[in-house]
Amino acid sequence: MAKRQLNRRQNWRIEKIQGERAARAAKRESQALETLEGGDLGPEQTGLVIAHFGVQVEVEAQEGELSGQVFRCHLRANLPALVTGDKVVWRAGNQGIGVIVAQLPRSTELCRPDSRGQLKPVAANVDLIVIVFAPMPEPHANLIDRYLVAAEHAGIRPLLLLNKFDLIDDQNAPALNALLEVYRTLGYPVLEVSAHHGNGMQNLQDQLDGHISVFVGQSGVGKSSLVNSLLPEVGTRVGPLSEYSGQGTHTTTTARLFHFPRGGDLIDSPGIREFGLGHVSRADVEAGFIEFNDLLGRCRFRDCKHDREPGCALLQGLADGRVQQQRMNSYRSIIASLPESSH
Repeated sequence: MAKRQLNRRQNWRIEKIQGERAARAAKRESQALETLEGGDLGPEQTGLVIAHFGVQVEVEAQEGELSGQVFRCHLRANLPALVTGDKVVWRAGNQGIGVIVAQLPRSTELCRPDSRGQLKPVAANVDLIVIVFAPMPEPHANLIDRYLVAAEHAGIRPLLLLNKFDLIDDQNAPALNALLEVYRTLGYPVLEVSAHHGNGMQNLQDQLDGHISVFVGQSGVGKSSLVNSLLPEVGTRVGPLSEYSGQGTHTTTTARLFHFPRGGDLIDSPGIREFGLGHVSRADVEAGFIEFNDLLGRCRFRDCKHDREPGCALLQGLADGRVQQQRMNSYRSIIASLPESSH
């Protein structure tokens, strides 16, 4: 059955109700903050945002006798939007409540456009992006390359992870091996694991230890199963593959940071799993294809589109085998999908 279209008045009424609810929530938050700051607050100390709940966040104390304890914190009105992974200065109140007074500088941030197209951060201080794919659903080089461009643009090291490698058979093995070989040749780290059977998971854990990581990848590739295997005490609910489409369903509802026993953290959030490239330029995309680095700037024409122009260094690289056709196809597809203003 087709969805019923809302008319302008209905849309206005929905927005009005939502606005009134948001205003009431902000007023309650302001009153709670006034009450909290009117009482006895502890000294300023550093903390780590480990979860975000609308107008409040959970902060883990990082120093002193409170180290390791988690507090539900209110935010002062002059603060920028905080995300999981942010480091903050905060003050403790009573009964596990606190106040965040400042945000510390971020080393990196992952962003994605919101429903209005405005860019918003979804995680901070990440230093490893784990790009997860699997034999089923069938992996697409273009999607993997999009994540690689996003990782390069954010200045975050990528790790390619083939999950469910126990599902490799005589039919899909040639295509998968060819896909992996392209990235290995480029120097990207590639791991093969099976979260279900446990194969290769210790090797993956070794790669994650000491880093702040996120998993990205299309639905159904087993990201929640990987979290369950790495952090069995967390109990992230795993959604089954859709019987009809073969696509998985998102099951994580809020951005959360988990600690690994030997050091290092994992941030899990549906907002991180599939972030787009609407905020990058043509130059950013070109920089994200690392095999282009020695070729860019060597074309005959300064405004070369790397399509059919004579004297194009990328096309010559394609002919010489320095650039793979699969990667060139991805590059052209990503460029074509960018907003016109980014070209």
